[in-house]
Amino acid sequence: MGVFDVPASALIKVVAADLKKQGLKQPDWIMFVKTGSHRERAPDNPEWFYERAASILYRIYKEGPLGTGSLRNYYGGKKRRGVKKARFQKAGGKIIRVCLQELEKQGLIKKDKKGRIITGKGQSYLNKLAKETIAFTKQDEAKKIVAKVEKEKHSEKTVEEKKVEEELKKQEQVGKDKEKAKEEAKKKEKKKDEKKVEAKEE
Repeated sequence: MGVFDVPASALIKVVAADLKKQGLKQPDWIMFVKTGSHRERAPDNPEWFYERAASILYRIYKEGPLGTGSLRNYYGGKKRRGVKKARFQKAGGKIIRVCLQELEKQGLIKKDKKGRIITGKGQSYLNKLAKETIAFTKQDEAKKIVAKVEKEKHSEKTVEEKKVEEELKKQEQVGKDKEKAKEEAKKKEKKKDEKKVEAKEE
């Protein structure tokens, strides 16, 4: 099982968490910046720098060699300009350059004539984490299946229990019908008594 056998989003999250453990340095100013001029505000996720670094590493593995320019295009997006038509803007270059430098320090990528390429260490690193991601995914799926089965067991009722419930409902309804019949009989008797009293008075 390799890198491409795992959903990219799941692998990137695992890589991001591992890069943080490995000591990838996050700049102090990272919480105050946007990822590009096309964004209206900074990301809400406090761990977004590690996810961006992991995404860049995955992108270089998949499509390398890549430079800052091509990565800026990939992470760019449309900028809203009010009533004017939206225009494509590249992502910020500083963040990408810092990610590349940090990944290079870790020995996961290296410089090439046309940009950065993945190293042997980087390939084995991603393959290792891909296997772990597959294991985590299978465990999560297994847990979900077990939880679903248990929920169904609790929610489903046996045929006997359903029969008992139906019988109890029938008995309850019969009791209600009897009470209604008694009340109606009482009302009728009351009306008869009232008529008798009126006849005597006349």
